[in-house]
Amino acid sequence: MSSLDPVQRHRVIDALGEAQRIGMLGPGNLGSAVDQAEASARLIPDTATSFVDLGAGGGLPGLVVALVRPELSGHLVDRRGKRVDLLVRLIGRLGLAGRIQAVEADVIDLPRRFPGVTWSVATSRGFGSPRYTAQHAAPLLASGGLLLVTEPPASTGERWNSPDIRSSGLSLVTVANGIAVLTRS
Repeated sequence: MSSLDPVQRHRVIDALGEAQRIGMLGPGNLGSAVDQAEASARLIPDTATSFVDLGAGGGLPGLVVALVRPELSGHLVDRRGKRVDLLVRLIGRLGLAGRIQAVEADVIDLPRRFPGVTWSVATSRGFGSPRYTAQHAAPLLASGGLLLVTEPPASTGERWNSPDIRSSGLSLVTVANGIAVLTRS
């Protein structure tokens, strides 16, 4: 599985630095955040064709996934126009236009905005509670699709093992590199 080359890594960290400077990403270490986003990209099966990043904010993990997995098409979704404006600029700067789109929408509205569309993978970093995330991500996923959610440090993923999550059609597969991996049945 591929990783960012040094030039890509520098470009994406520079782009994410802009998001961080204007308050659309938290003050954490961008190198570590990029490493975790690369780990998300490596969890995506080779058979995947598309992804949707829910609550894309300043572009993590979506921009990194798009760079590491150039065969995927994707949508970076955020409900705030200013964030989407930034994502549009960063998508252009990173040469992802045409394959990756920034979409201003609430996750609740995605089935209406994209009727009949499902994605192979949904990614999320701090999007919402497990129940809310599962409830709104599951309908966006194709059968057998994956939900990849960045977990808090030292999480075992137990918060994803509940009747609410299972009733949404998702089940926890594993937690790898700080990322909960759920599959849609």
